[in-house]
Amino acid sequence: MPTISPKRFAIWGLVASLLIAMLLSACGGSDGDSRSLTVYSGRSETLVGPLMQQFEDATGIDVSVKYAGTPQLAATLLEEGDNTPADVFFAQDPGGLSAVADLFAPLPESTLKMVPQWAVSPTGVWVGVSGRARTVVYNTERLTPEDLPEDLTGFTDPKWRGLIGWAPTNSSFQTMVTAMRAVWGETETLQWLKDIQANDPKVYPNNTSIVSAAAVGEINVGLVNHYYLHRFLAEEGDSFGARNYHPSAGGPGAIVMVSGVGILSESDNTENAKRFVDFLLSEEAQQYFVDETFEYPLAAGIPVAAGVTPLSDLNNPDLSSADLADLEGTQKLLREAGVIP
Repeated sequence: MPTISPKRFAIWGLVASLLIAMLLSACGGSDGDSRSLTVYSGRSETLVGPLMQQFEDATGIDVSVKYAGTPQLAATLLEEGDNTPADVFFAQDPGGLSAVADLFAPLPESTLKMVPQWAVSPTGVWVGVSGRARTVVYNTERLTPEDLPEDLTGFTDPKWRGLIGWAPTNSSFQTMVTAMRAVWGETETLQWLKDIQANDPKVYPNNTSIVSAAAVGEINVGLVNHYYLHRFLAEEGDSFGARNYHPSAGGPGAIVMVSGVGILSESDNTENAKRFVDFLLSEEAQQYFVDETFEYPLAAGIPVAAGVTPLSDLNNPDLSSADLADLEGTQKLLREAGVIP
């Protein structure tokens, strides 16, 4: 029996390895585990957990989700860098997405065109999937819309002392302050923060608790996102003691923000990640945002939920996603005003 030289054996081994690698690549084996996806979600599990399950059921992909606040997850991604296990970042607001934009891979043009231009990254690396309007929730036994100021500057009046609720650590609140900086400038925004702080606002951990507090009269007004009220109305009916007021003069208090999603450039599951992004923009998921979370659908052709003010009726300031990107600058201003530690 002829012998095989070590050199020839090594060459055959190299050829075999190359063939195996080519076969794995052709079958998608080089793209991580074809049945898995890791999502970092700045949207809460109560809001989007069922949506994650719908994606799993529809695709057979096993989704592992890390839930936390959008600012916390953005900080985690920056710390992890190229070593992050995340495939996708599903964020509550443009500021969180923009903070880690350098870690994202470009999205297909066909995906970006599914939503309005104002709802996508200026560099094409993330896309908005639902819209949320800032609003003022008010107690209906004590106030009518006519009692409320035309814009947020009116709440600096001392007559609102001790009657305002806000959640300064909430990422949506911080995006609103970023909008203030873009519309009003740094000096006026800082003064507004100091003036509201002087009015002794009640501090809450989130929007839900603010809406609940307004309904029972713990506060008269609160600065929140629009959809939280509608969740309470769906559960408790029209007798619920609070309603939304969209400032008639518009400005930062009427801004429409997007929740959005980007794919990490270091993802080992890019095809699954693309399927997830496209799923969030599908008719099924967009209808979920309407029916279950009362948010604004961004893909064309789907109407808002009953009772939700249409986007066309909001005096939304003309700001791009780039105008809402500087979360770090906003947090610095909030600290300067003594609003957050």
